[in-house]
Amino acid sequence: MAEKTAAFSAETSMDGETAVIDLRGEINSQAAAAFDAAYSEVARFGAQSILLNFAEVDYINSTGIALIVGLLARARAAHLPIAAAGLSDHYREIFTITRLSDFMEIQ
Repeated sequence: MAEKTAAFSAETSMDGETAVIDLRGEINSQAAAAFDAAYSEVARFGAQSILLNFAEVDYINSTGIALIVGLLARARAAHLPIAAAGLSDHYREIFTITRLSDFMEIQ
């Protein structure tokens, strides 16, 4: 029996000059369009930095890591600092192993 995957969503809001992207569900290939839409909102809001909130993320696979890397690359090209919050201990370790933590602040 196939497992049901949690639908992914990414909602962007502003907290001062920081765009907060609240991520929910599973970050996998199905999340690509939502990631792109969230980043477009960041640009539209004129944010000076980005905070990715992983508090409600259920799962991240290798494609999801690639999407995060892509978002990080876009933010770095635009000179926008990026941080991550709400990571479980497991995903903090994954971010360290993959060296994502070298390029973003982990809160």
